[in-house]
Amino acid sequence: MAKYFDVHPDNPQPRSIQQIVGLIREDGLIAYPTDSCFALGCRMGNKDGLDRIRAIRHLDDRHHFTLMCHDFAQLGQFVQINNALFRAVKASTPGPYTFILPATKEVPRRLLHPKKKTVGVRITAHTTAQAILAELGEPLVSSTLLLPGEPEPMTQGWEIKEALDHAVDAVVDSGECGTEPTTVIDLSEGSPEVLRVGAGDPDRFSA
Repeated sequence: MAKYFDVHPDNPQPRSIQQIVGLIREDGLIAYPTDSCFALGCRMGNKDGLDRIRAIRHLDDRHHFTLMCHDFAQLGQFVQINNALFRAVKASTPGPYTFILPATKEVPRRLLHPKKKTVGVRITAHTTAQAILAELGEPLVSSTLLLPGEPEPMTQGWEIKEALDHAVDAVVDSGECGTEPTTVIDLSEGSPEVLRVGAGDPDRFSA
């Protein structure tokens, strides 16, 4: 059964955050809130966690996983980004955008797109997610909590606990969070390509 953490949305309880991060470090898989809906998350080195995310969401090996980063300095360790793109990405973070960029050697091969050697990165503005990332000290490998056959991501913590009680190790509930996935921008070829229009305004990346 998944542990259920009821976390204050503005002042996350340090003890709860420490317990959640302890589970992640022990290769647990969590469902947690972001500023653009709930996500599934695990440590970068957690191969079993990745397999579990793929199984829950019925994903193939071409799916772009996202590294949820605490800040821009951390993001810069895991993707290659030139000066022109740097300004555009920095101006849009934290926020509801996912950026596809060429990965550095810090990113495990299993997280990369098999042909492009790219990975998704984002910085969330959600207080609880930021608290988890600050305590963890490394990115969370994440994927939107959208179940197969469902038109929209799940938005209620209790609902997620009910549906995924035996599939995840913890559900982190901080009340209402966004219901729309991120806007996904592919920057791997140099010029922006909007792959998915979501919560973030895509116009700032229009050619």
